[in-house]
Amino acid sequence: MTEAVFRETAAEPRTQSVPLAHLSLELGHLYLEDLEGGPARLREHFQRVRPWADAARADTAARTAGRTPRISTCFLIDDYFTRFSTPADLLPMILEEAGRAGLVIDYLARESACAVADKVPVAQAVADRLVESPPPGSYGARPPVSQSGWLANGQRTPVARPAQAMRRAAPWQPPSETAARRHSVFVDVELWDQDRDGNRVWSCAFLAAVWQLARLGLLRNEGEPVLTARDVTTRDGRPPEFPGAWDELPPLLRLDPAAAPFSAYRTWSVLPSRFLSVEHAVRVVLDQTDVDAGALRQATERAGREGLSTPDSVAERVSYVFYAGP
Repeated sequence: MTEAVFRETAAEPRTQSVPLAHLSLELGHLYLEDLEGGPARLREHFQRVRPWADAARADTAARTAGRTPRISTCFLIDDYFTRFSTPADLLPMILEEAGRAGLVIDYLARESACAVADKVPVAQAVADRLVESPPPGSYGARPPVSQSGWLANGQRTPVARPAQAMRRAAPWQPPSETAARRHSVFVDVELWDQDRDGNRVWSCAFLAAVWQLARLGLLRNEGEPVLTARDVTTRDGRPPEFPGAWDELPPLLRLDPAAAPFSAYRTWSVLPSRFLSVEHAVRVVLDQTDVDAGALRQATERAGREGLSTPDSVAERVSYVFYAGP
């Protein structure tokens, strides 16, 4: 006798796919001090970025074995920690200075969208997918990451225990990296803190990890894509008009309707060297994030059909160039 198993179609998990480019090339991720420098600071930044952007394009062309590579460019603006000027005043200046350096920005994104986008709590959803691996010998003295807001890449220094009767105090032990090659590079990342009202404030490092997942096309909310690009409104071929308030600006704006998709199999970011520690923290977060399995499978399989290989590790799909200077 054969038993039949009936299952409602609506109960099957469904992960909607997203268009994918070969490379998402980040041309900038600047903060208040950079933007306060005005056109001169932006001009200097884009001039430093240009040769590395050319190198990223050449590298991607080599990976695609002679086919025309699909490459999209993006620029992230910090409107989460500090809101500087207005979109109407700031964005035209950014686009103009990028153009002076021979660069074209396809997508503009607000960093606040890495926290909440279209009422979806994106950062919290990623935090809920963190998988902290307790190192061997740990005994639960420290609270989990969901309570502490701290995520490490190994074993922290054990909590000191005072000496008790007939027992000696435990000797000091150094922290250790889980995947160390002989010597450790131990990192403990603060993912959030709280403001005066008790609201969670996400750290720069954690929002940058969310940003990388978005660029890799690995973010979903109940199977639906997160951070969907909206086209900018133009009239009669004139430059786009931007709103006067940041909250009126879409989370992700596509400036060229013909641009390659925002998300891609791999990402490449050209950043000032001061971002090195932040991006090291990003890799720690990505290595311990249980990304949406359906989204990851879709990206891997589609890359394979194009004859491209993608690393199993999400963190290894992310590349950087850090230029010296401010």
